[in-house]
Amino acid sequence: MIDLTFPSPVVDSMAATLNASQAIFQNAPSLGLLGEITPNWLAGWMAAWLSFSPSAQTLVLALLGIVGGALANHIIPTWCWYPRPISPWVNRERWPLLPKFQSISDALPARTWMDRIPVIGWIRLRRESEMFGRWFWIRPMLIELSLAIVLPLMHRAYLAGQLLPSGVMPATIAACTDWMALLFFIHAAFLIWLVAATFIDFDERTIPDSLTIPGTIVALIVGTITPFAFLPGLVVANSVEGIAPVLANHPYGLSPFWSSPNGLFTGLLIWAVWCFALADRRFYLRRGWSKAWGYFWFGLTRNPSSKYLVATWLVGSLAIISVYLSSPIGWIGLITSLTGLAVGGGVIWVVRLVCGWAIQMEAMGFGDVTLMAMIGAVIGWQGSILAFFLSPIAGLLVVMVVFVINRDPRTPYGPYLCVGTLLVVWFWDDVYNARFRTTLLLMGDVLLWMAIVMPPVLAGMMWVTRKLRLRFIPDPE
Repeated sequence: MIDLTFPSPVVDSMAATLNASQAIFQNAPSLGLLGEITPNWLAGWMAAWLSFSPSAQTLVLALLGIVGGALANHIIPTWCWYPRPISPWVNRERWPLLPKFQSISDALPARTWMDRIPVIGWIRLRRESEMFGRWFWIRPMLIELSLAIVLPLMHRAYLAGQLLPSGVMPATIAACTDWMALLFFIHAAFLIWLVAATFIDFDERTIPDSLTIPGTIVALIVGTITPFAFLPGLVVANSVEGIAPVLANHPYGLSPFWSSPNGLFTGLLIWAVWCFALADRRFYLRRGWSKAWGYFWFGLTRNPSSKYLVATWLVGSLAIISVYLSSPIGWIGLITSLTGLAVGGGVIWVVRLVCGWAIQMEAMGFGDVTLMAMIGAVIGWQGSILAFFLSPIAGLLVVMVVFVINRDPRTPYGPYLCVGTLLVVWFWDDVYNARFRTTLLLMGDVLLWMAIVMPPVLAGMMWVTRKLRLRFIPDPE
């Protein structure tokens, strides 16, 4: 039997710092578990939501699923690199079109408010098939219908203990209801964002920063508001097993490192590297190092987006310092989200650089890096590692589905990461609490050394493989 001891394991390990925060995060038993260590307004919202009848919740969630699908369907054709006026929320008549499409658009009836009604609107927009393709309306309609079905089922599963460790007593599941409801709403919004990223990547083989950057920043803010934004994991305090959010140091106890100035420096460094990674960093060695550095700094300083990135870095750094100084609990959540960002994005970035050098071609797009950074900021570094290793397995499913639909075996890597992430979250107890958590406890610091050693080993193996292939199987060109 697992006793619900949270937040005791956290309080025991950080009592000195948490005492100062009691004026901000006051105990509120009437608001459920979230009232223990979460702002009262958020706990109050969850309590109000749980006061609805199950039938009312199902109806509201079905409507939210349709609206969320409509939002995804607006983002997919309009936030991409090559936008198209497919969304009924754009004015097709004012959209700049090539002459051959302009004549088709002029001959079509004008869009009305009825075309914006989810599901029904897409059936009406079949009249624009000549412009966008015969079956263009099928996919957005299915997205809206699917989310209308998935969200109520997902909500029911979360409240029934889908994410909690197996073997918990019914009383423990009931005590965690408000926490699971909060996780549901966070993950529902996350799901809509992943749907948009997946289909943009299918359409254009790229994921725009306009999608992943806001998603990452929102994830950091949510993690700062409450540590209950993270998935549940087993903890051990005084030889008693309990349940607590999977924070930065999980499955170990919270380390004093994170609350020290070194922890603050780590958070600021992660933020600075992430902002720098988003900049224009072209580096060409074909004309020597001096020219390469010249081109690098010229592109970095002359790009119009650089001033926005500098502003983002400064504002974010000030916000990080402010949270560190004013809210110990908020800092725990923020540093958890930041380490997830660093590990999630860092793993893909390292693989991209290593494989690109070894095989002399781009192995992954940088959109995959920013996507995985966003995923890590939401589910933590533990979940992002699992999502990375599960993504090839998920890719087999994605490739088969895409091949059946359009006979194209090539798919971008972003959908693999998205499906792998969804598998990790849905089977969280099986993949983390029952397996990966134990691996982390047994390996300890060895895992860090493996992470350091594996990239050069992988690069060497791929480089040797490429040389052997070129030697024994020459390129026909």
